[in-house]
Amino acid sequence: MTADERAELDAADALDLDDLIEDPIPLVPVAQLYRRDIPDYAGPDGTDLLQVLWCPVDHSNRHYSPRVFLYWRDSCAVGPLLEVPPKPPVISDMYLPVPCVVHPEQVREYQYADLLPDDLRERLDEWDDGVDESRPHYQSDLSLAPGWKVGGYANWSLTDPYPMDCAACGTTMALILTVGSGDWNGMHCSWRPSEENPTASPDTVGVQIGRGYSLYTFRCPESFDHPPATAMQ
Repeated sequence: MTADERAELDAADALDLDDLIEDPIPLVPVAQLYRRDIPDYAGPDGTDLLQVLWCPVDHSNRHYSPRVFLYWRDSCAVGPLLEVPPKPPVISDMYLPVPCVVHPEQVREYQYADLLPDDLRERLDEWDDGVDESRPHYQSDLSLAPGWKVGGYANWSLTDPYPMDCAACGTTMALILTVGSGDWNGMHCSWRPSEENPTASPDTVGVQIGRGYSLYTFRCPESFDHPPATAMQ
């Protein structure tokens, strides 16, 4: 190492990351969604823009995932933009999205199998256990789209379903945004966009949640002012 490189390394070793995390950290932009582009857009009257930001480090009270913030705005009332956004003093690289343009596509989803009525779930289990291996499976092929999405349903395959209730009023919350570690699951995934090259990487945004999971953000249907909640699955 050069003397400058050694000095930089020694300075990094001297940093107390816990102290840095206790101080205010500039948030990182994750998604900017307009009402005109998103059929399932949900926001207060007088707003047409949802800005999603997060604190780009692991939080122990968030199951070691980023802390998400939702801001609904009137795009016509947005003032001058900062030429140089503030940089967090500490950041996890896997929570720093690659800048990209969003091309929304509306699809139909169905609820996670274990949350369906018992008789319907039993019929689906029989369907999935059928002898025809070429037939699509409800859970992986037909019900829940992988990747980044607005609205829809959460996939609870990591922990099994658990209640997502508003911390402010106790109301059952609704899924508003899913951040995925990849946009589809493998070359033969039924949800892979047909226009994509079969060998294209599904990691288009460069974000990784846990060991390749998804981060589900929920909002309270009673008030947009109530804080969101997240689940990593």
